[in-house]
Amino acid sequence: MAETELKKALFNRRMLICIFTGFSSGLPLYVIYTLLPAWLRSEGVSLKEIGLFSLIGIPYAWKFIWAPAMDRYSLPFLGHRRGWLLLLQFCLLLSIAGFGFFSPSLSIGLIAYLAFAVAFFSASQDIVLDAYRRELLPDHELGLGNSIHVNAYRVAGLIPGSLALILADHMPWREVYMIVAIFMLLGIGMTILISEANPTPHPPMSLKEAVVTPFQEFFQRNGLKPALAILAFMFLYKLGDSMATALSTPFYQDLGFTLSEIGIIAKNAALWPAIFGGLAGGILMVKWGINRALWLFGLVQIVSILGFAALSELGPNKLALAFVISFEYLGVGLGTAAFVAFIARTTHEDHIATQFALFTALTALPRTFANATTGFLIEGVTADSFLVSLFGPHPLLLEGLGYTNFFLFCTALAIPGMLLLFYVAPWSEQKIVDKKHPD
Repeated sequence: MAETELKKALFNRRMLICIFTGFSSGLPLYVIYTLLPAWLRSEGVSLKEIGLFSLIGIPYAWKFIWAPAMDRYSLPFLGHRRGWLLLLQFCLLLSIAGFGFFSPSLSIGLIAYLAFAVAFFSASQDIVLDAYRRELLPDHELGLGNSIHVNAYRVAGLIPGSLALILADHMPWREVYMIVAIFMLLGIGMTILISEANPTPHPPMSLKEAVVTPFQEFFQRNGLKPALAILAFMFLYKLGDSMATALSTPFYQDLGFTLSEIGIIAKNAALWPAIFGGLAGGILMVKWGINRALWLFGLVQIVSILGFAALSELGPNKLALAFVISFEYLGVGLGTAAFVAFIARTTHEDHIATQFALFTALTALPRTFANATTGFLIEGVTADSFLVSLFGPHPLLLEGLGYTNFFLFCTALAIPGMLLLFYVAPWSEQKIVDKKHPD
């Protein structure tokens, strides 16, 4: 792409909107997966219980079930996409603030229900934001636009993952959650100010058409085996990275870092690498194409997981923590940008919301179900557990892997997704099996 075309792609209103869609999408997810575990751990909740809290992310894995309804029906204000967005963003503001009114030692069950509600509203918001962004971006801006979205998504994580942790050392948790919730006003403001990306939508004529047709179209367009390979790749590509970072904040706490140190060093060390990774990923995708970006960025992602294993051996070394987190977020910024662009390119323009929800739900499965096992993998299980009765009293079951071996295990889990690239996104080809949206 010529330099002038690259500048046009970088500096336009669509890219500005992608900043706000990313921020609004990332904030509630990081409340669940970063701030909530830190809060629970500081209140004495065990790693096993915190790991099980990953199950509250089930709405991210099953959002394709109600996505057809959001494609089929509109609310009586603001248009087909924006009406849903405004409602869901107000619900997120109120539910995030609600965490501060409970105590983990007294209301762990109520906290779990509220966390599930936040996950449901967040997953539903993602359905609409993903569909809106796909309608907004032309094909040649998919890589760059989605990289900016992911970049803003990661920056939003600094609110619950950095600012909130620092504030938690100086003020009550109720006020901390109130402050975090206020940042949802940025998303609400965006929703009010933007216009519909598709001013003349043609939603499905019936709920049956909204549910069945998108799935039929995907398999008919690609063929059964290629379609299954694409779905397997979407599930496996970020499996290792997702599990490695599932308990990252409790991991830092267990190494001996304070909440303020985690907030200042660990989280801010992620800011500039995430920004650089997201922007560089988008620009490189413009030049290389999505396929090659998936290969190179996936390798960086694998190496970054090994950094956690090294940190677990070094202990509470602040310089090592900053380096490891910086490289991890560089890998995540690069890899996620390419991955989200791949998903967007795989959707069909007539079934954006449902297909996008299905594909991103697959990527959420590891975060939801596999991540629930992380605490048990690290700490082990009790002698009277079901797993011991099934497999016997093996030392790895009883004692757990420990942090170092756990991160090596996550590295191994990242390899199958890379191998599938030979089939779904070959290095030598600039088109994946899905030919609808070429690079």
